[in-house]
Amino acid sequence: MRSSSATHNLTAISATNSESAINVLNSVDLSILSEASDIINLSPRREDNRDEANGKEEPDEVYDNGYTAEGTLNHTHAQPQHFAYLFGFGLGNVATAAAGAGYEHTITPIARGVDQARDLPSFTLLSKLGDTILKRRLASVFVDQVTATFAADQWVKISGNFKGTGKHTQNVIEEEVDAAGNTTTLTLAANGVEGSTAAERLDSVHRIKVELAAGVWTEVDFTAVSSATPAEITITDPGGDITVVTYKVLYVPTEGAEFTFPARVKESNLRVAEMSFNFGGTWNGTAFEGGRPMGAELRQITCELSNNSTVSFVPGGGGSYGSMHERGGRLQKLKVDRRFRDYIFQQHINANDTFGVYIKCVGEEFDTGHNYQVEIIYPKVGLLTSPISVSDKKLTEAGDFIVMEDATYGSVIVKVKNMWAGYAQ
Repeated sequence: MRSSSATHNLTAISATNSESAINVLNSVDLSILSEASDIINLSPRREDNRDEANGKEEPDEVYDNGYTAEGTLNHTHAQPQHFAYLFGFGLGNVATAAAGAGYEHTITPIARGVDQARDLPSFTLLSKLGDTILKRRLASVFVDQVTATFAADQWVKISGNFKGTGKHTQNVIEEEVDAAGNTTTLTLAANGVEGSTAAERLDSVHRIKVELAAGVWTEVDFTAVSSATPAEITITDPGGDITVVTYKVLYVPTEGAEFTFPARVKESNLRVAEMSFNFGGTWNGTAFEGGRPMGAELRQITCELSNNSTVSFVPGGGGSYGSMHERGGRLQKLKVDRRFRDYIFQQHINANDTFGVYIKCVGEEFDTGHNYQVEIIYPKVGLLTSPISVSDKKLTEAGDFIVMEDATYGSVIVKVKNMWAGYAQ
């Protein structure tokens, strides 16, 4: 029997290769863990005619203007791969080099757009909802926002907000079958029905209805589905006569490889206890120099990236989905919540100066001298506010930093080391 348990949900993406063009579906190559409640949904663009003179007080029609897609994936036990795909597609420029038996991915903001239709690289996302309920492939998903959180005594967390064009395919289809109104067998036009057992095939049929009278659709009971191609479905006589009527069968055809989920890669979960934070130093292109390491006084660090992106329908785009992705202007913020033990933050506000910030989080070793790890370098930040307050009878201050673009090194550099060969290529 089909199960609606969200723990059966799965998500996979085309992590290595970005799509060749907008709305061109790609093969997924990596399954990723996220919260069971995370779903990337289609957003129907529907409008009714309530504001038009339709001769009635209330609307009597709904207009279909296609779909877009949006949603969030939360990685509450973050691994380097989560940083790599989110920042890789969210910033847009990834350079990969060997690192022992693995790789180091250096991620920086894209200088311009990918092509005329995309300001960032896009990926294909495959999702499974429940157990045998629905699989859906979404084309051209873009990373709109990324939030990484390093909170004391917790796992590192990272989440991404996504926007997509809404182009999709799915494994559930509806097929019209013409047959007598008193038949007990329906034969599909060409497809088999997904499932290797009789019970699985029966689960793959979601509904059958018949139009015995014009405009009146009646549910039809069904009891068995053959393993043949095309499949034969055994139904209960709906009570009509020999007159040919239309049946609508909602079912899952025999699935192709595009609905197969790839393997999930296990990496070292990142712990805040293994994080280091250096404040006030200088990035020289290869190393972070100077500054002050902070540790015990830190309560939480939050890194935010927003692309302020939109997906739109443009003239000539065609299809019932968006055909243009644009960034409205990248904005990055850094927030540091710490114990108020010195006047350093306040002095930086007084001086209105700029400086660099360096975050490093190290996991397990995957080769001699090489660990799973994430580094985030902000070459130039400024401190906007740092209000002092009291929490648990302790003085605290919350530093609100703006990330700026350095003339030499840009605004941010994210370095990820793991065993995956590439992202957003």
